[in-house]
Amino acid sequence: MMGYRKGGTNTLPGSGGAPRSDWRVIKDLLPYLLEHRTRVALAIACLIAAKFANLGVPIILKDLIDAMNLKPGSLQIYLIVPAGLIVAYGALRLSASLFSELRELLFAKVTQDAVRKIALQVFEHLHALTLQFHLGRQTGGVSRDIERGTRGIQTLVSFSLYSILPTIIEFALVLAYFAYYYDIWFAIITFVALVLYIVFTIKVTEWRTHYRRTMNEMDSRANQRAIDSLLNFETVKYFGNEQFESRRYDENLKHYQSAAILSQKSLAILNLGQQAIIAVGLVLILWRATQGVVDGSMTLGDLVLVNTLMIQLYIPLNFLGVIYREMKQSITDMDRMFALLNADQEIKDKQNAHTLVINDFARGPEVRFENVYFSYNAKREILKDVSFIIPAGTITAVVGQSGAGKSTLARLLFRFYDIQAGAILLDGQNIQDVQQASLRKAIGIVPQDTVLFNDTIAYNIAYGSPGASLAEIQEAARAAQMSEFIEHLPEGYETPVGERGLKLSGGEKQRVAIARTLLKKPALLIFDEATSALDSKTERAFQEELFNLARNRTTLIIAHRLSTVVHADQILVMDQGKIIERGTHQHLLQANGRYTSMWQMQESSLSAPDDSGVNSA
Repeated sequence: MMGYRKGGTNTLPGSGGAPRSDWRVIKDLLPYLLEHRTRVALAIACLIAAKFANLGVPIILKDLIDAMNLKPGSLQIYLIVPAGLIVAYGALRLSASLFSELRELLFAKVTQDAVRKIALQVFEHLHALTLQFHLGRQTGGVSRDIERGTRGIQTLVSFSLYSILPTIIEFALVLAYFAYYYDIWFAIITFVALVLYIVFTIKVTEWRTHYRRTMNEMDSRANQRAIDSLLNFETVKYFGNEQFESRRYDENLKHYQSAAILSQKSLAILNLGQQAIIAVGLVLILWRATQGVVDGSMTLGDLVLVNTLMIQLYIPLNFLGVIYREMKQSITDMDRMFALLNADQEIKDKQNAHTLVINDFARGPEVRFENVYFSYNAKREILKDVSFIIPAGTITAVVGQSGAGKSTLARLLFRFYDIQAGAILLDGQNIQDVQQASLRKAIGIVPQDTVLFNDTIAYNIAYGSPGASLAEIQEAARAAQMSEFIEHLPEGYETPVGERGLKLSGGEKQRVAIARTLLKKPALLIFDEATSALDSKTERAFQEELFNLARNRTTLIIAHRLSTVVHADQILVMDQGKIIERGTHQHLLQANGRYTSMWQMQESSLSAPDDSGVNSA
């Protein structure tokens, strides 16, 4: 049924669980910022200098107003004091701007360096995570978490350094000035108003935070739906499910819309309360200042100074709600990104792991499976006491029905998973004792499902050995029986393959995969259904080439078509996670067992009339 959905939630791997405290997230960020301690200290010094200059501006303006309280014809109008105050006023304004720009200039490198290093670390960590993580991930949601997390760092640092910290310093300076030069009530009113404002803002914003979290979740989910649908564009078209996909996408957009409306309503409550507190504080301050002018304890300059200082203080304070919300949101976004960074790697190198040593790289290693047990989860055992040896320089084929555990052997050799019992040895070295990088460098695979990068044919072939010359790329293409096809393309090796290689047919993609594996020149070759997408003519031509390439090199062939493995030195027949037969092609046929029945079945299907035609690659 079209509307059936099991499991409901799409929790992102590594990003789930309860959110951590804000201080824990900030603590994770601080080491990246403190790598540039000198720049941070200089930036803070410039910040303080800018605030002192900013405070001096209204004080000079007060002195200027008081100095200009002159009677017409008075000799004081010829004094140079007003002119000097005007120059000082301009100098202080310029100094405030100068120190502010210096602060931003000094801190720009700190912020951008932190963003780059964290983004790179998350990217590298995602590549270090297990295949299990990536099979369960939602690409759109993970990419959006990284994007929002890196943007959150810039937002948090920007608002902290350019808004929150300057406001705190300015607030302290204004309170000190009021308390020293005026009635203590000026400082008390200002302090109480500001404390009430901050407490109200934090409380209401905390109440609103879950709406923003819901909006984030709905945004990620809608993005996941859209990307997943667009990546499977052909499947959607095949089944005519455009409207179904639109409804699914719209369902998430509606949830996002509901959360956004609730967030906007709560924002109105927050803004109204903030303005009420500011208005009351300003009225009380101006009332006290006006009374001071009336009773002669304050001048008009003092009245202007008090009003200017309050406005100067409340202008940034007016945006505190927005700033706090953005900072909270940035911390939430960073938390999701750091959660990805903290996701358990599971498959790790041991502390004393050594580099894999191949006795004869050209010939390849001896591969040994010893009593291997493996399961993806406790409810389903995939391999049961599997033991076999692939002598160095020989070809071993593994055949069997789908689900027998054939492809799992390749994944275990690459150590995408760790086995539950037994051992896998290469030239006598347990693969759990060697460095994963050296292990994977020694193995080349042509997978059953080939996915290419959205780049050129040359780039995808060269991925087997980045930095390979064009001549080496062309040689690999010839060995994979595709050079003639490429040379007939208008753009040749620079032909784009499209998203996931969809501009190429299945057979063409598989030949690209074969070429890049051959270019890697590994010690151990693995062909996992390497010819499954090739037409019969190309398959026959490639079979001979494949065995020429594999001759005198350790090779594991995982195959469904038995015709592709008849020349193997050893054939293993698997069924339900066990090896039930082993031997050469002729030996297994004479044994008249499972292999023989499989061979007869495939031979009869090949000899049957085929009206479907061949989609030549």
